[in-house]
Amino acid sequence: MASAAKPRLDPETAYEVISPESYAGWDPLLDTFDRLREDTPVAWVEDPEGRHPPFWLVTRYDDVMRISKDNATFLNNPQTVVFSLTEGIEFAKNLTGGSPHMVASLVTFDAPIHMKYRKLTQEWFMPKNLRRLEDEIRALAVRTVDRLIEAGDTADFCKLVSQPYPLHVVMQILGVPEEDEPRMLMLTQQMFGGQDEDLNQSGMKDLPPEAITKLVAGAVKDFEAYFAGLTAEKRANPTDDVASTIANATVDGEPLNDRDMMGYYIIVAAAGHDTTSASTAGAMLALARDPEQWARVREDRSLLPGIVEEAIRWTSPVQHFMRTAAEDTEVGGQQIAKGDWLMINYVAANHDPAQFDSPRTFDASRSPNRHLAFGAGAHQCLGLHLARLEMRILFEALLDRIETVELAGEPKRAKSTFVGGLKTLPLRITPA
Repeated sequence: MASAAKPRLDPETAYEVISPESYAGWDPLLDTFDRLREDTPVAWVEDPEGRHPPFWLVTRYDDVMRISKDNATFLNNPQTVVFSLTEGIEFAKNLTGGSPHMVASLVTFDAPIHMKYRKLTQEWFMPKNLRRLEDEIRALAVRTVDRLIEAGDTADFCKLVSQPYPLHVVMQILGVPEEDEPRMLMLTQQMFGGQDEDLNQSGMKDLPPEAITKLVAGAVKDFEAYFAGLTAEKRANPTDDVASTIANATVDGEPLNDRDMMGYYIIVAAAGHDTTSASTAGAMLALARDPEQWARVREDRSLLPGIVEEAIRWTSPVQHFMRTAAEDTEVGGQQIAKGDWLMINYVAANHDPAQFDSPRTFDASRSPNRHLAFGAGAHQCLGLHLARLEMRILFEALLDRIETVELAGEPKRAKSTFVGGLKTLPLRITPA
């Protein structure tokens, strides 16, 4: 029987594991996770001033995998599924009439409703359907590489490639016109990158939490206004795209309510490109640091799937999700009470040396590579096949057209606790 005593993190570490700046700094945070996995793999995180609800931080791969797969014991819906300060949770409840989720979407649903909603669009993102889009995606990849080369010998890969390319792919599938893509990018960055002064469009460092919460809420409201118009259009004139599927969908014989429908659009539009953008930039960072690996994969394209998979693990774009215990249980030797909040940290899990040899090393030959960057269980990422396909096609085009690549400055990571990755990646390239 596990001890009832809670192993509490000291205040400095407790702040570090939730701080956006820590995720931007990266290596020191990985050091902390290494220490926690050894000493306190399931640790109680509590703020003495009550700025956030207390929670269990889970850092070992095996524990994160178990929680991810056990969707009956560990629920998404009762409390917010993304770490939030108390002020933000109360703001969401006031805004929504009681729900802690500012957006209702697949990631906030539990069984049985979750699978009913997931099945509405699941076929769109399966390999069989994606194969018919390959030619379109390849043409887009070629145009994207054209723009990179036209920019000259130095360019920001994030701005020119890793941000716009997956955005355009998912907007085509969703059914959003190309001219509206800049708006979608801006709103996504405000919603997921609200803690970063460059991504939230404010230009102001260290915004107070209430200002960040209002920025995120404003982005959600703008998303909803946009998709309300798109819904009317797709109901009047349905086309072969995901937006038409969502607009005209029924669950248990009833149309989706407005809140659930808007949340569905938002999760596809935002999560569908921001995470792939991060993995794409991560892959290029690793290759730019290793010219020999770039040369090898130019000659042997069979290495490319390994590079894609390793980039997704190494980057871990979705850095955590939260779960709520549905009953008394035990994780990693610690008793968890019904109603307790848990953070399953994918950055920590995907850098667990018990699962991955030399986890900080980018190893394209890593096999097996059973990372958790896409999650696991019923909530495994809906778009994982699309993400892999997009990255493979893009890097085929890059390798065809670019002889050498190297860093032209210091990359910068986003200040974000939830969805992370690079926000700038200056490169020097030599066209083939």
